[in-house]
Amino acid sequence: MDKFNILLVDDVSENIYSLKMMIEDSFDVNIFSALSAQEGMEILMNENIDLILSDVQMPEIDGFEFVEYLKNIEKTKDIPVIFITGIYDKDEYKTKGYNLGAIEYITKPIHDILLNSKLKVYIDIFEKRKYNVEQIAAKDRVLIHQSKMATMGEMIGVIAHQLKQPLNILSLYCNDVKDSYMIEEIDDKFINDFSKNTKEQIKFLSETIDGFRDFFNPNKQKRVFEIKYALDKSIKLMGNQFEVNHVKLNLDVDDEKVYGIETELEQIFLNIMNNAIDVFNERDIQNREINIKIFSKQSYTIIIMEDNAGGVKEQNLEKIFDPYYTTKSTGTGTGLYMVKLVIKNSFQGDLKINNSEKGLRYIIALPQKEEI
Repeated sequence: MDKFNILLVDDVSENIYSLKMMIEDSFDVNIFSALSAQEGMEILMNENIDLILSDVQMPEIDGFEFVEYLKNIEKTKDIPVIFITGIYDKDEYKTKGYNLGAIEYITKPIHDILLNSKLKVYIDIFEKRKYNVEQIAAKDRVLIHQSKMATMGEMIGVIAHQLKQPLNILSLYCNDVKDSYMIEEIDDKFINDFSKNTKEQIKFLSETIDGFRDFFNPNKQKRVFEIKYALDKSIKLMGNQFEVNHVKLNLDVDDEKVYGIETELEQIFLNIMNNAIDVFNERDIQNREINIKIFSKQSYTIIIMEDNAGGVKEQNLEKIFDPYYTTKSTGTGTGLYMVKLVIKNSFQGDLKINNSEKGLRYIIALPQKEEI
C-alpha cells in the first residue's frame, strides 16, 4: 500500500538528519530531503508529496518565497506546508506565512511530542482519504465485473447460434457422405469438395471460439492497435443480431489506431450497439440504423456512434452513465456506466453524449499512443 510522503527542506543537512530520525521513530512514512528550494522543486515534480516541512531561513530562496512559488503550480498548490523556524517566530512573520498558505509553524528547538501530534493529524487524513479512494475503486471493479458478466450472459445465446449453424452444416456433410457412399458417387471431386467445405466450417468454429475466449480474457495488456479490428471483432461477436433485428450498420472507418486494451474497446462497442438494438425493439422503430464514424484528430482517435431510435429525454442525459440507472425494464444500469469507466480510466480518454436529429450520439476520444 502507498505510504505517506514527506518532503524536508533545509539548507543544513544536520537539521534534516535529526528531523528525519524523530519522524521515523514514530511513523512508517517515506521521507524525501532537499538542501534548497530548487532541490525541493525537483523532488515535487517527480514525486507525489503529501506534506512539506520547510525551514524558513534559507539562502537564495527562503521558505516564504518557496511556498509562494508552490501555490502557483497546479501539482503543488494544495500540498500542506509546515514551517520550521528558530528566528521567524514573531507574529508579523507568522501572519505572512499563513497568508501564503502555510498551515503550521514549529519553532526550534523542536519538541518531538509536538511534532508527532501535528504529523499524526495529516497522516490520519491521508489514510482516511486513501481508504475512501480504495473503497470507490473496489466498487467500480465490482460494477465492471457485473457488467462483463451481464454481457457474457447476453452473448451466450449468440455463441450458441453461431456454433449451431456450422455444426448443422457439418452434420449435413456427414449425411451426404453416407448417402453418396450408398449410391457409389464418391469420387476425387467429392472428396476434395468435402475436405474443403468441412475444413472451412471447422475453421469458422475455431475462430468463433477463440474470439469469445479472447473477449473474456482478463489478463490482456495495453498496446497500440488498429481500431477497425476491434470493431470487426465486436460485429462478428454480435453474430446475426443486426439481420434478425433488421438493423442497418453504416461504417466509415479507416486505419486509425488507439492505445489501450482491445477487448475492453470491444466491450464498449458491444454495449452501445446492444443498447441501441434494445431501444429499437422497445420503441418498435422502423428503418433502423446505427452509424459509426471513426477519424483522427491531433493525437486522438474520435469515435462517433449514432442511432436513429429517437434519443433520450434531455433531463436524463446526465444520468445515463450513473451506476444502476437504466431506462430499460430489464436493464441493470451497469453497461453504460462501465463504458464511461473504461474510457476514462483504462484509456484515459473522454466521452460525451447528446441527442442528434435522429437519436442518441456517443462521441468518444481515445489517445493514439501511450502518454509519457
